Amino acid sequence: MTIIASNTCRFLGAFRVLVVVASFGLAACGNDNRSSDPGACPSDASGSVATLHAAGGLLCGTLQMPAGSGPHPVALIVAGSGPTDRNGNNAFGIRTDVYRELAEELAAGGVASVRYDKRGVGASARVVEADLRPEHEADDVAAWLYQLKADPRFTAVVVIGHSEGSLLGMLAMQKVPVSAFVSLAGPGRRMVQVFREQLTRQLDGLLLEQANRILDQLDAGQMVADVPAELSYAFRPSVQPYLIALLQYEGALELAKLAVPILIAQGTTDLQVTVSDARALAGARPDAHVLVIDGMCHVLKMASIDRADQVAILSDPARPIAPALLDGINAFLQNGEHANPGG
Repeated sequence: MTIIASNTCRFLGAFRVLVVVASFGLAACGNDNRSSDPGACPSDASGSVATLHAAGGLLCGTLQMPAGSGPHPVALIVAGSGPTDRNGNNAFGIRTDVYRELAEELAAGGVASVRYDKRGVGASARVVEADLRPEHEADDVAAWLYQLKADPRFTAVVVIGHSEGSLLGMLAMQKVPVSAFVSLAGPGRRMVQVFREQLTRQLDGLLLEQANRILDQLDAGQMVADVPAELSYAFRPSVQPYLIALLQYEGALELAKLAVPILIAQGTTDLQVTVSDARALAGARPDAHVLVIDGMCHVLKMASIDRADQVAILSDPARPIAPALLDGINAFLQNGEHANPGG
């Protein structure tokens, strides 16, 4: 089922930086929010502290509970790529508060949520970037799911994964059955194909040729020693092992392995993941609910295709999440399909 929500469908333009490829990894991630006590997580005014002692160290998060005694259904919100924290922000000036707002809206609808800082991000344990792999992050998602399923305060457990977090959620749910899955701007095709499209929209000429050659080598499982200075952040040696592993995944193939109710949500002004990805995911699960929101960009807010508007929204936390997205998630979670906490 596909629902088209308001405005005009256009897909043009590009960011002035390598928004997606450059965002993988943790190299320049700020550490200001880390607790001085490695066994504790700092408090969060927006909710209760949530902690997970995972294989990679202590992960810190926020538990947002609805009003009432419960028990309640609970959603695990899995953030997108790179040093994106539990609220949808990072140390490079991106401030969206998108996950915080999503958690608040879920609570208003009677759904609890946990959102967390990934390994090496925010208050969570430090990691060595060169040692990090997507599978480690997927294992962390699985560990959170085990913990939530064992908590008597919760009934159904739902995964809400954004961007790369959608893929990580798919991998985790193959190990830990849950009740439902919501994919927000999740890549549906092979990651190397998604990256090539992103590069084509952001680069041209010799630099684009060089970037594609680097992708060719990484896709073949080979490290690249000679990286042009202009591409060194996106393809620095320490992040290449992560990219080599990530490029092999195809969202549609992973989604097909799941046997839970699924909502696929995608915006038409998203410059990182496109409606083609939503179609690929829907092709893998024809029974999925598909919500295409006209005018929604990659950070789940309404924005035009204009480059200036796309850049401005990355530092405008006051701009709200697309109302049609919130309505769609609420309708999906309230229709009873996720009522079985066993998955």
